[in-house]
This record gives sequence, C-alpha cells and structure tokens, in this order.
Amino acid sequence: MDLKKYKNSLFYLGVTGGFSALIYWIIKRGKELEKIQSLVAPNEKHSSWNDFIVSMKHNFQDPLAILLAQIVMIILVARLFGWVFKKIGQPTVIGEIIAGIVLGPSLVGMYFPEFSAALFPEASLGNLKFLSQIGLILFMFVIGMELDIKVLKNKASEAVVISHASIVIPFALGIGLSYFVYNKFAPQGVEFLSFSLFMGIAMSITAFPVLARIVQEREIHKTKLGAIVITCAAADDITAWCLLAVVIAIVKAGDFVGSLYVISLAAVYVIVMIFIVKPFLKRIGDLYSSKDNIGKPVMAIFFLFLILSSYATEVIGIHALFGAFMMGSIMPDAAKFRMIFIDKVEDVAVILLLPLFFVFTGLKTEVGLINDPYLWKVTGAIILVAVVGKFLGSALAAKFVGQNWKDSLTIGALMNTRGLMELIVLNIGLELKVLTPEVFTMMVIMALVTTFMTGPALDLIDFLFKSKNVSEEEELILHTKYRILISFGNNEKGKSLLRLANSLTKKQKNSSSITALHLSLSDELHSFNMEDKERNSFEPIFEESEQLNVEIETIFKVTNDIETEIADVANQGDYDLLLVGLGKSIFEGTLLGKVVGFTSRIINPDRLLDKFTGKEGLFENSPFDERTRQIVSKTRMPLGILIDKEFQNIDQVFIPIFRSEDSFLIDYAQKLIKNNNSKITILDVNGHVQNNFVLQSAVHSLEEKHTNNLEVLIERTVSLAFLAKQDLMLISLESWKTLLDSDHDWLIGVPSVLIIKP
Repeated sequence: MDLKKYKNSLFYLGVTGGFSALIYWIIKRGKELEKIQSLVAPNEKHSSWNDFIVSMKHNFQDPLAILLAQIVMIILVARLFGWVFKKIGQPTVIGEIIAGIVLGPSLVGMYFPEFSAALFPEASLGNLKFLSQIGLILFMFVIGMELDIKVLKNKASEAVVISHASIVIPFALGIGLSYFVYNKFAPQGVEFLSFSLFMGIAMSITAFPVLARIVQEREIHKTKLGAIVITCAAADDITAWCLLAVVIAIVKAGDFVGSLYVISLAAVYVIVMIFIVKPFLKRIGDLYSSKDNIGKPVMAIFFLFLILSSYATEVIGIHALFGAFMMGSIMPDAAKFRMIFIDKVEDVAVILLLPLFFVFTGLKTEVGLINDPYLWKVTGAIILVAVVGKFLGSALAAKFVGQNWKDSLTIGALMNTRGLMELIVLNIGLELKVLTPEVFTMMVIMALVTTFMTGPALDLIDFLFKSKNVSEEEELILHTKYRILISFGNNEKGKSLLRLANSLTKKQKNSSSITALHLSLSDELHSFNMEDKERNSFEPIFEESEQLNVEIETIFKVTNDIETEIADVANQGDYDLLLVGLGKSIFEGTLLGKVVGFTSRIINPDRLLDKFTGKEGLFENSPFDERTRQIVSKTRMPLGILIDKEFQNIDQVFIPIFRSEDSFLIDYAQKLIKNNNSKITILDVNGHVQNNFVLQSAVHSLEEKHTNNLEVLIERTVSLAFLAKQDLMLISLESWKTLLDSDHDWLIGVPSVLIIKP
C-alpha cells in the first residue's frame, strides 16, 4: 500500500513539475516575440488602473450584463409591489403591472432619466422583449392546461349564454366607440376595420387567471355561482382568443378577403392539433400518467411540440401565443400529468419571466402622454364603455337566464376583470401598429381600473344584499344534502364509524344524511334466519344512534362479493363520502403496534407499505385487508378508512400535510370545526401550507373564521406527548404511504387514523 502511494506521488510530481517547467519555458520564449513586435509597431504604455476602469465600464455595458441587471431590478420591484397590493386586498398582478409602469417613462424615466437610460437603454429593449415573449408563451401554455374543456360540456348552457353575451355586448360597444375616436387617435394608414376590431376585442377580454384566483380567495369556487363564473371565464377565454386570431389575420392581411387565406391555414392547424397531435400526446400521457416523475425525454417531447405549435401560429400569422394556448388545451386530460407540467413551468414563467413582460409594457406606457383634459375625458369614456359592456352586459345576461340580482351582479363584477390578458392583447395591437402610444396608454389605464375595481365591487354587492338574500353556502345547505355511507363488518366498527359520521354532520342534520350498510355472505344465511340477522346486525347501531340523537337509514344485503357490492352501493347511491373500518387488530403486533413498537427501522418501509396495501398478505386470515384494498381501487368517490385504536371522541384532531394535493383535507377540518367544535392542529411537514397558494388561502380563511379551533405547526416532528392528547389523525392516502416510507418515530404513538382517498 505504501509503495503504491509512493509511486502515485512520484507520478504527480513528475507530471505537474515537468509540464510547469514547459509552460515557463514557452512563456519566456514568447517574451522575445514581444521585443520583435515592438520594433515593428511601438505600443503606448497604459496605466493598469485606467485599463481596469475601462474594462469594468465595458463589462457593465455588455448586453448580457445589462439584461441580468434588468431582471434583478424587475423581480425585486415586481415582488415588492405585488406584496403591497396583496396586503390591501388586491390581486398581486395589479401590483406587478404598476411596478412596470413605475419603472417606465411614467415615473423613473421622468424623474431619474439618467438611471433609466443606464438600466433600460433603447438598444437593450429587444432582448427584454424576446425574453418576455418566451415567458408569455410558457404562461399561455399553463393557462391552456388549467382550462378544463370538459367543463363547457358538463355545466349548464346558461354559462355559455352569459359568456358569449359578455363578449358580444362589449365587442359591439368597443366598435361603436372606435367610430368616434378613429379620426383623432387611429395611427396613420390603419383602416377603420382593423382599428375597430382591435378596440372591440380589447373591450371583450376577461382575465381568467385573475378571476380564478379571486373566486378561490372569496371561497365561492365550490358553489354553483363559482362553477358558473369559472365556466363563463373559460368559454370567454377560448372564444376571445379565437376571435383575436381572426382579428390578427385581418389586420395583417389588410382586408377580410385577404385574411381568409390566413384563417384557412389556421383552421388546418387546429384540425391537425386536435385530430393528430392530441391523440399522440394522449398515448404518451396514458403511459406516464401513473408515474410520480416524468423523465427528461418525455418532457422534451412535450416542450418540443409547444415550441413547434407556437412557431406554426407565428408563421401562419395569428401570433405564437395562440399556439402555446392551443398546445396547453390539448394536453392529456390526466390531472396528475398536467400538474407535473404546471409545477415545472409555472414558477419560471410567473416569477422570473412574466414580470419582464409587465415592465416591458410599462416602458411603452407613458402616462405623461395623457396631458390634456380632453384626453382624460376620452380615457374616462373608454373605461365607462368597458365597464358598461362587460359588467352590465354579463349581469343582465345572468339575470335573463334565471340568476338572482346578487349573483348576476357578482358575475358581472368578476367578468369585468381584465388584468394580464388585456395587456397581452394591447401589446399585440401596439406591435402591429394598430394602436398609437396614446391609445395604448389609455387602454392600459382601463385594464388597471377594471381589475382594481373587482374587489371593492364584490364587497359592495355583498354589503347591499347582505340582509336581502341568503348566502350561496346557505342556499346550498337548503337544497342539497351531504350524504355519508358507513359500511361495517362488526358492531364495534359500526359504532365507531357512526360516531365519526355524526361528528362531520351533527349541526347540519337537516342538510345531511347517514346510511349504514351491512353485507353478509350468502353461504352464511338462509331464508329463515335472514330477518333475525338483519335485526341483530343493526341493533347496536340503532342504540348508538339514539345516544347520539342522530337518525340513520340502513341497507342490508346478501352477496358473494362483499368488496364489489360495497363499491357498487357507494358509486350508484350518489354519496359524498364512504366510511369503512379497519379494526384495532391492525395495531396489535403488526403495522402500528408491536412491530413499530420496537421501531420500524427493523423492517423495510416498502414491505411495511406492501403489508398495509395487501400485497404481502399480512391479513391472510382476515378478509378485511383484501376487501379494503379492493374498495380503494373500485370506489369513484371520496373514501375514508378508519383505523380504530379505541376511538371514542373526536375533540383533538391532528392533520399532517405532506403534499400540496392534501388541500382537500381542509374541507374535512372545516366540517369537524363547524359540527363538532373540534380543535384542529395542522402540521406543515414540507412547507406546502406556506408555499402553495391554494393551501395557504384555505388555511388562512379557516384561521380567520375559527381562530380558537385551528393551530398550524411548521415543525417537521411532533412529540409523543402531543400525540397522546390527540383523538384522531386525519391524513390522505398518498400521504399515509409517504408517512410509512419516511419511517417517522411518531408512528409509535399515533392515535386512531382516518385515511382519506379523495
């Protein structure tokens, strides 16, 4: 061993020493070349410090250095303004748009011209423009994926009626307005048709992303009103982008007849995307939709199609953004598959690249151009036409199809939101030289005002109708029932499941129902003892229901296939939740008892998970394990699996959040707080509650309403003393598997567990 080290040392010294000497010799010989060159062309001597200063100035003026400095400044200012506007109850996008205007000639350029010229020199704007366009392409790809086309088929036709009315009415008013402003504000040489069509489409846009976020923040996304508004916005987005593609084709062609060639090519493109590309992508999606991670080759295929789609629509003449939107809308329907792509793309697009677009828009928005009372009157007229067309147009259409006045006005206020989508349209108009800088600035102000007014308008509507109309939530409670089906094998499990179901519904008895299901194998029963078997099976359940003061319905069936029968009853009965039980035996000597008692480090976590899911036959002598596994795979509705560890009360509930998809557990937490006054502790295991918008807003809303009943812990571990005080752990099925894989120490002291499959 020592000899080997000695040889290695000698080799190292020989190689490094020998080649170092060679380098020195070459450099020394090269010095002689300088003497010969200086005789031919003598050089002036320069100061090293001066050379350094000149070099640094050159580095600062390098296009890449300027672009990186711009990105740093833009992100900092955009995030700051976004945070400020979020604090005052406005969408973050409003603050980011304002940040763009502030960095542009309207403020920084006006009062700090030297700084503005150094940070945003004219020659650098081309790089900023193209990078922001890449951000928009990725953003429109995400928007296309987030739109559920099937919603338009499944929802009531009234949503499509409202949506199209909210496009046609403002479109017509926008064209009417263009008649009065064309002579003074249209660019020289632009035909009235092109100018009026762009004014019309600019009035018709609804910002689907901003609207969806407001609906989520207002907690109306699960109501009938929320479903109608989201459907309207989806239909509006699709229709408006198709109209925009036609308008761009007309503008570029110069007249409608000339645009027919472009429209024909666009139609061929859409047919190819729907009937050739979409089935191909679906096959890939079907192969990889079940995987947690998608490999780089598969990601490369989809991103290649995104770029090709955008390239095709840009070459055709209907703008690259339409291709990105189209590509997103034909992505495979699997929600998990789409979420993987959204997670990968959204952060880069929204946080890094999209603010560049806001600032690029701000650099072209010169509020100083509106320097005359007449121009402000025209701006006011544009805002008035936009609000009347979109707000009142949508509200009147909603009222016509049967909505009450409160919901109609709410729909109008939400559909009047324009935000980012409006800026995209306006930038396209300015790029095509259909809009002058003055009109562009007026329309940007209109986009800001109409988006800014959405929140106050909704608050005013809620205030005016507070005492006149019941809330959407109350209306749902009056007209719908939350139906729970409990399926039990023995009496103790049945009573535990009934106590759990009652805790979820006890204060909403008029708007909920509980059904108890008991199945018996056909070879265990004969006609003479069937009636007695049914009565004996349900007698303890009825006694428990009397103590709980809850009415229950019962279903008794004889079958040869218990797990299939349970799934069929649940799927066909229109239930909102199925509860099944695993007995206390699961803790004894197996998963959470003695095996875990001398720590699960002894056992491979994969084998532990296999035992739970029935892959290793842990319960070979007990049919419940296999039945539970079959029920999980066969039910098409929310399923709760209760692991009963002497479950009695449900006063203290512990909810670990391992994944962003666990947001649905907040709904169950809300039910337990409202109906049972339970104390809920949420453990944010991986920071999803802090970083995921949906989870963060849901938890924040629950905290505001039930401050004393909710606590959020950000620690990754909990003590056994804490677990000893808990009555129940509520966890998703996927997170339960994650918990077993992670081999948490607190599995030893975990209380009864309710595992939810959404």
